[in-house]
Amino acid sequence: MNTNTIINNSEYIIHEKPYYLPIANEVEIFNAALAENIPVLLKGPTGCGKTRFMEYMSWYHKRSLITVSCHDDLTTADLVGRYLIKDNSTVWQDGPLTTAVRNGCFCYLDEIVEARKDTIVVIHPLCDDRRILPLEKLGQLLKASPDFCLTMSYNPGYQSVVKDLKPSTRQRFIAINFSYPTEEVEKIIVHEESGLSIQQCEHLVKLANMTRNLVGNGLEEGASTRLLVHTAKLINRGFKSDIACKCAIADSITDDDETKTLLHEMIDTIF
Repeated sequence: MNTNTIINNSEYIIHEKPYYLPIANEVEIFNAALAENIPVLLKGPTGCGKTRFMEYMSWYHKRSLITVSCHDDLTTADLVGRYLIKDNSTVWQDGPLTTAVRNGCFCYLDEIVEARKDTIVVIHPLCDDRRILPLEKLGQLLKASPDFCLTMSYNPGYQSVVKDLKPSTRQRFIAINFSYPTEEVEKIIVHEESGLSIQQCEHLVKLANMTRNLVGNGLEEGASTRLLVHTAKLINRGFKSDIACKCAIADSITDDDETKTLLHEMIDTIF
């Protein structure tokens, strides 16, 4: 027996408006891609707002958002679905991708390069004019709902020969590049997200930019906007600024003792 997963879309709709401050023309590009049924690839460093952007666009368009965190063990069955034994009978259970295709949701594959290459191939027929998802175990070709939208993200900083997207995958998408906002914008974001004073947020952003200047010289990545928000929340909880920065920034982004010492000195200088 086969069962299709028909969801109550309100279950996945984001009802409260997420705070998101556009830093370029990413909203307009996404809206144009959505209107033309073109899948979108979000590229940018950790904690720069890619996931929040998808939450915001889901809220903006009142579309359900199904998010999949990709990893090395993610199989095609994890995305598409599988047969399960239930009440002494065999039933088909849709995976998150099939559920999104069937119900017209936004499907967000986060950190897609972490998934196995044989898993990624399953999305190819969804990303061209066919907009179909082959369900081989059911012997079906599932036509995507007109409202279905596929979006993927990854961090180019972790790109390698082993973990990279094939050209046959890349060229099915349009890409939107994300980066950390300007100092003026970033301090407003941290202030709005945490409630910390603008002056203190300005110091945090200054520290973040100092860590970003160390990328390639002791750090793989600098402090993200997300880490700044975490730090600001600790300060609001009564922690001294220097202690909050050391816990939430310096000790989070590196385990190297020499680099941590340097970061601690930066923190002591600013605060």
